[in-house]
Amino acid sequence: MLDVLGLEDSEELAYRALVEVPSYDAAGLAGRLGCHPIEAARSLAALESLGLAARSSGGTDRYVASPPSVALAALAVQREEELRRAQREIESLTEVYRGTDTDRSVGDVVDVVRGAKAVGQRFAQLQMSAREEVLGFVKAEIAVVPAEENTEEDAAVSRGVRYRVMIERSSFDRPGFFAAASDSLQAGEEVRVVQELPIRLLIVDRRIALVPLLSGSERSIGALIVHRSGMLDALIALFDRVWRDGLPLVLGTDGMVESTPGDGLHELDARILGLLLAGLTDQAVANQLGLSMRTVQRRVRALMDLVAAETRLQLGFQAARRGWL
Repeated sequence: MLDVLGLEDSEELAYRALVEVPSYDAAGLAGRLGCHPIEAARSLAALESLGLAARSSGGTDRYVASPPSVALAALAVQREEELRRAQREIESLTEVYRGTDTDRSVGDVVDVVRGAKAVGQRFAQLQMSAREEVLGFVKAEIAVVPAEENTEEDAAVSRGVRYRVMIERSSFDRPGFFAAASDSLQAGEEVRVVQELPIRLLIVDRRIALVPLLSGSERSIGALIVHRSGMLDALIALFDRVWRDGLPLVLGTDGMVESTPGDGLHELDARILGLLLAGLTDQAVANQLGLSMRTVQRRVRALMDLVAAETRLQLGFQAARRGWL
């Protein structure tokens, strides 16, 4: 965990061992860590240079740990200052970049990225650079990174970036997708479902877009990076139009959803209704929830009886009116 402060793994292990005892020499530390005394001595010298350890007054060959609240805090402040300098440099370079942005030729508006590894790197970098909003089209067929493995998305959401994602209905045919979608909703993302999406798309802060592409019989992977231009405006307009037409994915809340007194909805029923609202068939809902289709139909019928609905359309209306979804 202390690598963010610039410590090597061996140095962190040595420091953690040092704070647990009054003092250590190289031989004692080597015995504790199971390494060669020379390596232990090297780690102690590194800790001393970083201000994390000092020579013991009882002997020059023994070391004591500096207080974590002082020594580690000092390293943290140093790193914060380095980050501030880096941020100022980024802002300076961004201004230079913007100055040349208007001079871009037609060929400069779009950058071409080739290869799955390069596309995956750009996909991660763009999300890590997001500050306000990420818009996305997620097709059923995986091109680069499965939704459940997109850790950059989780990190961006945790720092306050708003995610609005469109997914294809057939994505729910993939095992594990339901759980990933449920986690995304619980994290605060907005998800809508459509029958089919025209392209794969990622738009960051409405300033840059990534359009992953699959081509050829071997399904080779590439991508287009689209900078500020009429083409980017068109992609944003496309997203906004498809978003308006999408069905919200709603999977209920924890345990029980209360509406009027004495009237509640079990979490499983809320999930069933949410998936039906997204347009999934009874069989698809059953597959995602690990139920039989008969169980799904029986629970839907029970909900219809509960609200005196004759059709599923009436059930949907009552579910919305009662605040179930």
